[in-house]
Amino acid sequence: MDGVMEIGWEPHQIALLGGGPPAAVTVALVALHLLGAVETGPRRTLCAAGPEPEGLGPFEGTVLDCLHEPLTARELVRHPDVRLAVALTRIPLAEDGLLGHPWLRPTRGARRRVEFWRERHPLPAVRHGLTDDDTLLAVALHGDAALRLLLPRFALRTGLAAPGAPAGSVRFSLGRGRFLRWRDEYEDSVSGDWGGTGHHGDHAGGCGSGGGGGGGSD
Repeated sequence: MDGVMEIGWEPHQIALLGGGPPAAVTVALVALHLLGAVETGPRRTLCAAGPEPEGLGPFEGTVLDCLHEPLTARELVRHPDVRLAVALTRIPLAEDGLLGHPWLRPTRGARRRVEFWRERHPLPAVRHGLTDDDTLLAVALHGDAALRLLLPRFALRTGLAAPGAPAGSVRFSLGRGRFLRWRDEYEDSVSGDWGGTGHHGDHAGGCGSGGGGGGGSD
């Protein structure tokens, strides 16, 4: 994708800089949805559907591994394997000076860079003609507004985007805060006991009888 190639980071890394782990998990779930690798179930749960797509990155692969059993997006943010994956994702960002101490929060330069990227890649006016990569970058940079525009049904079924966000704001509902404001979920993920990462493999589809169908379309 031209936008991500220009920025130099994967969409979930961009989201992590702007909105912390909830934003990164949101983008990973959107990526898996677009690949048809997750399906929705009752009470806003998600679960793996079908075999793992080829070429899946480590972060998205870890999220998919955690969905062997139905979980909500909020439960995923707190899952030990996802928290470890977030910690590993921070390493190159910190090495580039984009995350600082004491809580590995984004530096002033990182915040300015995210704002620059957002202005350079504004929210699309329509869904038509967008590639999956365009969609991921839009969600990474614009949060709820992009979810409601580009993936309204998926966002509603999973609780990833809440209605009624103030016009012009950039927000991830999963993080319960403004896009550039760091919440407890982010600081909590820095400390605590870590679980081991899962092994990627085939995933049995289905979230139970109340499942909402496979991903890949909205």
